[in-house]
Amino acid sequence: MSRARTFADLASASEAGSLATANILINGDCAIAQRSTSSTSTGYQTVDRLFLGVGQVSVTQSQQALTSGSPYEAGFNNFYRMANTSTSSNAGSYVQVNHSIEAQHIANSGWNFKSSSSFVTVSFWARSSLAGTYYVRINTDDGTTYYRIKAFALSADTWTKVTFTIEGNSNLTINDDNGVGLQVVIVPHYGTTYTGSNASTTAWFTLTSNDYFPDYAQNWGNTSSATFDVTGLQLEVGQVATPYKFESYGDNLARCQRYFYVHASGDNDPIGSGVAEAAAASGWFAHFPVSMRTEPSLEVVEGTDYYQTFGGGATDNFTGMLLADVSEVAAYLYNNSGKGAGGNTAGRGILAVTNNASSKVSFSAEL
Repeated sequence: MSRARTFADLASASEAGSLATANILINGDCAIAQRSTSSTSTGYQTVDRLFLGVGQVSVTQSQQALTSGSPYEAGFNNFYRMANTSTSSNAGSYVQVNHSIEAQHIANSGWNFKSSSSFVTVSFWARSSLAGTYYVRINTDDGTTYYRIKAFALSADTWTKVTFTIEGNSNLTINDDNGVGLQVVIVPHYGTTYTGSNASTTAWFTLTSNDYFPDYAQNWGNTSSATFDVTGLQLEVGQVATPYKFESYGDNLARCQRYFYVHASGDNDPIGSGVAEAAAASGWFAHFPVSMRTEPSLEVVEGTDYYQTFGGGATDNFTGMLLADVSEVAAYLYNNSGKGAGGNTAGRGILAVTNNASSKVSFSAEL
């Protein structure tokens, strides 16, 4: 190989490395689904960091496996699906999926969001069973809320790569804190209550008359069994949509656990060790694998004999537990007679465990 060729290859490698910026979005490949792989409820229920919002229509959300198609060929093995299970012609109907980003992740990303000459780029794969023009929205949360939207066309049942480059704006406010700073919102359907001519497709705007988008030409919300799929969500600093920044499953999971963490699930999972303060009052510590965004709330699936403490040759079954003290890195949990406890001896060391296949103990610090 010639020396000139060697130098050219080194230059190309350097240029490629300079494009390897971080993905500000978390779990964009839809690989992590700590809560469930399918749910008929709204909110955070399946794929981590994706929040389903609906109105006047019923939608099942799920994590699905990819086995073919353009995203699969690009390295993706999972996608997020919204499936319409009840049609609605109501003008107030809507369906959207949100990814909320901590303000400090934007404030420290390298994007000068106050400058019109500084940019971030959103990219993702999308597919709908209904051909038409759809929208993606970026909006701030701090100060006055500003919106930036982009239309994208989809052919029926065909994966399409969507990219959206957004310039900064001097009116934007994004605080350097752990609250919501920016939202990326992908929208299969908005009824005419939320659409109109006041929505700009070329510049940042504030909301007028609830006009989030122009009117939709198609009605996904009133189409029986319609589906809408997304994967490969990425937000990066700059004007170029570079190849998706894949990360290991462990690194991806740890980033998700800052917002939601399943501490114990299924039968015979340890929850923590502690002491019985009385026959019907035991307490134990739970330590988190990563520092959570803020002091989390406790979520427990309860049921008769779903949980158990044992120690000193004795066991005590109970239905659930309560949160006594919590920080971003650990929690102190306890049971009492109201949770069915009552078979311990004061002063005895105990280990708390799950005792049913449906048992689940989680902590949430979601945005």
